[in-house]
Amino acid sequence: MPAPRNLVELEADIARDLELTAHPRAPWLTPKTVGGAPCLDVLIIGAGQCGLAVAHALRRDQVTNILCIDRAEYGREGPWVTYGRMKALRSWKDQTGPDLRMPSLTYQAWHEARFGRADWEEMRWIPKEYWNDYLLWFRRVTGIPVRNGIEAGRISPARTDDGLPALRVETSAGPMHARKVVLATGQEGVGGWWMPPEIAALPRPFRAHSSEMIDFTRLRGKVVAVLGAGASAFDNAAVALEAGAAEVHLFCRRAEPVVIQPYRWLTFAGFLRHLGEMPDEWRWRFMSYILGLREGFAQDHYDRVRRFPNFRMHVGAPWEAARIEEGRVVLTTPRGEFRADFCITATGVRMDPTLCPELAECAHNIALWRDRYTPPPEEANERLGCFPYLNQDSAFVERRPGETPWIADIHLFGIGTTMSFGPSGSSINAMAISAPRLAAGVTRGLFRADLPRLYAELRAYDVPQVELDLTQLAAE
Repeated sequence: MPAPRNLVELEADIARDLELTAHPRAPWLTPKTVGGAPCLDVLIIGAGQCGLAVAHALRRDQVTNILCIDRAEYGREGPWVTYGRMKALRSWKDQTGPDLRMPSLTYQAWHEARFGRADWEEMRWIPKEYWNDYLLWFRRVTGIPVRNGIEAGRISPARTDDGLPALRVETSAGPMHARKVVLATGQEGVGGWWMPPEIAALPRPFRAHSSEMIDFTRLRGKVVAVLGAGASAFDNAAVALEAGAAEVHLFCRRAEPVVIQPYRWLTFAGFLRHLGEMPDEWRWRFMSYILGLREGFAQDHYDRVRRFPNFRMHVGAPWEAARIEEGRVVLTTPRGEFRADFCITATGVRMDPTLCPELAECAHNIALWRDRYTPPPEEANERLGCFPYLNQDSAFVERRPGETPWIADIHLFGIGTTMSFGPSGSSINAMAISAPRLAAGVTRGLFRADLPRLYAELRAYDVPQVELDLTQLAAE
């Protein structure tokens, strides 16, 4: 069957596919209010790929009273046109993601309709700007409601006017109420970007984190030092070189860089669907090994920097100290001191609920992996023990039961889910499995809370499906 020739034809196919697969169609949730104000069934904080995937899954289950909010302006909801400095996605081009395996909604369908089949065949990796365009198109054709430019703040408990549990979310647009909240804020979901304290203590003009918006034109003719040896470190080093930096030095703490990408191995249905159901010792064993390797860089990232003669990689050279001397940064490494004009740390995120404004009311009582599981000494990892220990529906669990029971209605879909479920909320490849799983957890909670109402509706249900001719009924 030939593919749609353009986006108009594709969008017509999508409308038909959504209609054909809408079963069960019956609405099953009723509008709620809090203090007379409307109450959403689900508020999704974050409108990037994670938020859109969850919203799409919920709408497929007839949960339509939802809203995605995002602090970013329209079109800049994720890293793709902001701090993401790769040229293309690192995932395979034929992956399925927020489409949830609906063929007409896949990236490939969009690309072929826009650029043609031949272009798809010739393309090796998805350009990041194309992925950003696809997500905006996806949001439009699925009708997912999004409000941009709204920053979420403190979440606290509330009650609907008919007595059901709800949540109050402070936002820059005023308070919002919802029965369920999904934190779909990607990398920062339950922590914050981290850099070594000795680098963070340097004056701002001398350092930046790879997640920041960096004016690389200022680095022309400068000596730049990059800390890290993952894909992000190589991306930032490459952009600095392309911007005309005099020298770029990449520092790797390991004696040998990681060239294995374990995420390639784990992309199979058994792992993605069922790791979260396994005993804690197996979950920890798998993920501590995978995260202990850290994310490797691909050949394209390496080739991008290697073509510059003014690039150098230093292995076995973590930064132990830093100071400013004569207008330059002096870095102390096991191999001696190094002087640079500017430092970039590609050191990722650190899990810490106290860093999240949304969790200010409950961060102290969110259970972490270190609270629930003690690994054998050879598998111990303090960094991984800081990940949240999540319930099977991806909701937070109380450290001390009874203090903040309402956190069971806050569900996480981002990198913070990794220790509990594998790369469920941090990988495009996992979304077709992980987003419906989270949505099922949300709908389970909504259904459970509505059991009395639904039972009463069942008892009152009196729509006959047969019209009897009473004259033909024989009396005994």
